[in-house]
Amino acid sequence: MKLNLNQLSQHLTAHLSPLYIVTGDEVLLSMEAEDCIRKAARASGYSERQLFNVEANFDWSVLYDQAASMSLFAEKRIFEFRLKSASLSDKGQAFLDYLQNPPEDTLLIISAPKLDVKTKWVKTLLESSLCQFIQIWPVEVAQLPQWIKQRLALLGLSIMPDALELFTLRVEGNLLAAAQEIEKLKLLMETNETVVNLDHIQAMVVDSARFDIFGLVDVALQGDAAHSLRMLQGLKSEGAAETLILWTLTKELRALMTLAQLTDQGIPLQKAFGQVRPPIWSKRQALFQQAVSRYTANQWGKLLIKAQQVDAQIKGQASGDCWEGLADMLLNIAGLSSGLDRALS
Repeated sequence: MKLNLNQLSQHLTAHLSPLYIVTGDEVLLSMEAEDCIRKAARASGYSERQLFNVEANFDWSVLYDQAASMSLFAEKRIFEFRLKSASLSDKGQAFLDYLQNPPEDTLLIISAPKLDVKTKWVKTLLESSLCQFIQIWPVEVAQLPQWIKQRLALLGLSIMPDALELFTLRVEGNLLAAAQEIEKLKLLMETNETVVNLDHIQAMVVDSARFDIFGLVDVALQGDAAHSLRMLQGLKSEGAAETLILWTLTKELRALMTLAQLTDQGIPLQKAFGQVRPPIWSKRQALFQQAVSRYTANQWGKLLIKAQQVDAQIKGQASGDCWEGLADMLLNIAGLSSGLDRALS
């Protein structure tokens, strides 16, 4: 059964299930969910814990052997399996077999990167009342300020609007760093201080922003040119591959050009989303709806030509700085025509 992260604490106070699967790519929230389960289990007498790191060619017979064996040191045990990869193929059958007759003295916790809920074994577990499936979703950029405020409030702190803005910029994309900086603020602030101001952030919070390429594209589609350039600079400083950034931008440009062509033919945008290959999934449709009207299909095509020029710069086959070329593309996607690029004029 699916269990929302916000429902986890309440669920654990009522009862414990034989199996918990915590899946997602947000490390901090996954760790905290697992800690919450372990804490509830210890409170219920599960005092022995065994940890298994699952990599390629892992011997799944250990799950059956451990479940069948009696504990020598405790009446109740926690087995944790940490999956390094979300790809298990038919190995997920081990969990299904385990749930056929789960031992009463054992609690099983599975942690994994984001799992495909359409996989047969995952779908079967989702239907089981013996399994709690906890999907961890990342905190989006727009949600981060509220997340920071809530986290500070748990420590008895509030924050000024300008301080919150700077804090968000410095920890964007790095939730673990954000949590650590919040803990540091609590430790370093004076005992009688409860309001975090701009001076506190400037003095105590390091710039821990971590950017991802897909987030970069989404910000450009939203029309936030300044933010997209800052993210590009962050990716550059982190050593991101220019080719991967260009590939991602080019893929979205092709989708935008195709959408513009389809709407020119009188096809409603909502229907056009499904005709693009690959289709635009529902969570991102608002972004494309916002961006596609900025230019004609021909102008989006000219941006694809620019992408070819940047590709040549990356390969050393054309003069110019490829990072400046990528910056120009982002400005254009966001709706601006930079001084270096007159392709859209």
